[in-house]
Amino acid sequence: MKKLLFGAIVLGFMSACNSDSLSNQNENPANKEDASSADMFKRGCASEEVRQEALKSNAELRQKFVTLEANTEKFANELKLGKVLADGTVEIPVVVNVLYKTTAENVSDARIAEQIAVLNADFTGTNTDANKIPVEFQTVSAGDTKVKFKLVNTIRKATTKTSWATNDDMKKVSKGGIAATSPSNYLNIWIVGKMTSQGKTILGYATFPESAGLWNDGVAIAAPYFGKTGASSPFNLGRTATHEVGHYLNLRHIWGDANCGNDQVTDTPTQTTANYGKPSYPLYNTCGGVQRSVMFMNYMDYVDDAAMFMFSAGQKARVQSVIASTGARSGLRLY
Repeated sequence: MKKLLFGAIVLGFMSACNSDSLSNQNENPANKEDASSADMFKRGCASEEVRQEALKSNAELRQKFVTLEANTEKFANELKLGKVLADGTVEIPVVVNVLYKTTAENVSDARIAEQIAVLNADFTGTNTDANKIPVEFQTVSAGDTKVKFKLVNTIRKATTKTSWATNDDMKKVSKGGIAATSPSNYLNIWIVGKMTSQGKTILGYATFPESAGLWNDGVAIAAPYFGKTGASSPFNLGRTATHEVGHYLNLRHIWGDANCGNDQVTDTPTQTTANYGKPSYPLYNTCGGVQRSVMFMNYMDYVDDAAMFMFSAGQKARVQSVIASTGARSGLRLY
């Protein structure tokens, strides 16, 4: 494996500064007069020689060279890890932080892998229930959003807490939580035993892209609704994470959190409010005097896991905008 040792490189240049004569043992000094005519027409390039002469006499230039090579190697290594794939897909590195009091809350590695697989299927449009998308909405289905997820680390910590709130305590070491791992560059997911807010059970919550890189940036999910095996019905297909990661990637609730609200996506029909349970298609709503069937099967509605199975093309565009090289979550690309 080729790996640059930058200290050795710099030392080599410093040595060159103290030596007036360097020989190349693979080179046979030749008398120019003896050179054949064929040799005279071989391709020649003096770029490296010129570069080395410049580096010898300029310490600032040498430092820039070292930085350049370090950044180049870093980028190459990140490509090997698959964070930016050949087809332009951004593979988001994920750190899962598990806070548990009981064995059941200490979700297994297999269940975490299962959840990552669900995220990958849902965000690439390869979920097995995608065939349930009604014909009416197939033309605006997102398909592959060009986002994938890769688990890079799992951190576990025992706790005496029986319940957590939505006040980010699970992200504070001082409160018994686990601090985020480089939130600019990694999607942090916190799993806790139970979450409540104002006396109500909360499945999960997420920060939006305006929080990119802040100490509390990421997704929190209650253990009973994480993954599939051992999760609590009807939220046992891993779609709580799909929904919350949708928020993390700048998707709003499909009803716009208001009566006939705006989710900033043109191809999701306006609907009066959230839907629950397992509605039957078509489900009609009237907003602005217009009656239409709504996209309750969208991941950003509130239906049961088995009833949600699509993103829209407009939602894909919003996701793509935040993970682009100029987007709010460009750090996930690790450029």
